[in-house]
Amino acid sequence: MTADMPAARILIVEAETTIARFVSDALKEEGFTVFIEGTLKEGLTACSTRQPDLVVVDLGLPDGDGLDLIGSFRTFSTAPVIVLSARTDEKNKIQALDLGADDYIAKPFGMGELLACVRAQLRRRALINPETPEPAVDIGDVHVDLGARTVTKNGEPVHLTKLEYRLLQTLIESRGKVLTQRQLLQRVWGPAYVERPHYLRIYMSRLRAKLEDDPARPKWLLTEVGVGCRLAL
Repeated sequence: MTADMPAARILIVEAETTIARFVSDALKEEGFTVFIEGTLKEGLTACSTRQPDLVVVDLGLPDGDGLDLIGSFRTFSTAPVIVLSARTDEKNKIQALDLGADDYIAKPFGMGELLACVRAQLRRRALINPETPEPAVDIGDVHVDLGARTVTKNGEPVHLTKLEYRLLQTLIESRGKVLTQRQLLQRVWGPAYVERPHYLRIYMSRLRAKLEDDPARPKWLLTEVGVGCRLAL
């Protein structure tokens, strides 16, 4: 764990004992406190009693679906949830993200990837400080002042329309997390627009044209094909 990374409690809900111990040992080496549960029921109990700072959950649990744990956890906690699953189909990934998961890693996986994901999610959580609700964010050479609602690139003002700014703000608030098309359409345009994905494509293209150095090869405003979009911070 780096010097600026506070200690965190991580709950692993994983039916495969070997994988659970493998992940647990790696996280402990990073300095985290780790708890392991092997069933949906045990995981749900631990979510409420342990109050974890981050949850790593498998979807294929012996007594139920990890999706149920995500949905239940989101009723009382905003802590990051990382799915670690052998299910690789797009439908399950979208379901998990729509329920509130922050990232989805398919098995087999690299431990380096998982640890980097854990660190990124905990950093993002630390940046969202309720005592400073109007932060400024740097995205490469783009500076966004969320308090003043201004955007500059290389020190020069960038004009964003109301909807462009709202989309950017939504991505910033969930920086590093993949937001599904449905989530973005509902948050930016409203419930009546969740079946209009072309709106999102148009406005993401406009944001890239204004903020990315090479809009055709974006570095920050990324699209996960068939799933949604994320801000790579």
